Amino acid sequence: MIENFTLREMASVLLDLFLPRTCPVCGGFLTRKEVSVCAACLADLPRTGFASMRNNQMSDRFNALIQRDLPSCPSPGGSSFERYVFAAALFFYRPGSGYRRITHRLKYHSDFKTGRYFSRMLGRELARSVLFQDVGAVIPVPLHWSRRWSRGYNQAEIIAQEVALQLGAVLKLDVLARVRRTKTQTKKSVAEKTANVAGAFKVRNVAGLEGVSHILLVDDVFTTGATLYSCYMAIKEGVGSGVRISIATLACVGR
Repeated sequence: MIENFTLREMASVLLDLFLPRTCPVCGGFLTRKEVSVCAACLADLPRTGFASMRNNQMSDRFNALIQRDLPSCPSPGGSSFERYVFAAALFFYRPGSGYRRITHRLKYHSDFKTGRYFSRMLGRELARSVLFQDVGAVIPVPLHWSRRWSRGYNQAEIIAQEVALQLGAVLKLDVLARVRRTKTQTKKSVAEKTANVAGAFKVRNVAGLEGVSHILLVDDVFTTGATLYSCYMAIKEGVGSGVRISIATLACVGR
């Protein structure tokens, strides 16, 4: 039987013997054929299906933030019209669910392999949707330089890299910057989260978006949408109302 194994497969078997891989969701050991997550947890992944829906709970919640500010923030020319923002997430994020560990391990434990695996899955869903097929640029929500320095990486950037590859879009890391370090959003109300990130982002290189008609903003988890909304407003101010801006995350806190 051993002659049927390639050297890479043999190395994988030996590695699993001495450093067994575990499923990020249930903690069980992975078999040789399982990649990043066990077959049972993958089959039960609480997918949202949002990528194929023009209207869904994530997009409705995000567009409600835009609608709330329309009277005080009209579009150029005095119009209160805004494009409906498309929004998608791969799976539902629930506090008591093991699936929350997917984003947690990427954000806090440098589990790039698991993060990239699910990010590619998100990217493939977006690429199959008519809503996102014309995305020309993918922009991750940036970290403040001090937080990136202490963590060593930006988890949203890892996700955006894989999504951009699947969409055939350009990854833009020099367009949006976080100019103010904000306090953690945990346990804040929607109003407090919105105020916390207001004005925290600025467009640095709008010239890098010339010729792009559809921009995708990417983050790890959608909760209230406050951070993505602050990014949206910064980009909208830089590119104008002629460019569509959509959002995507790995997970969405479900209601």
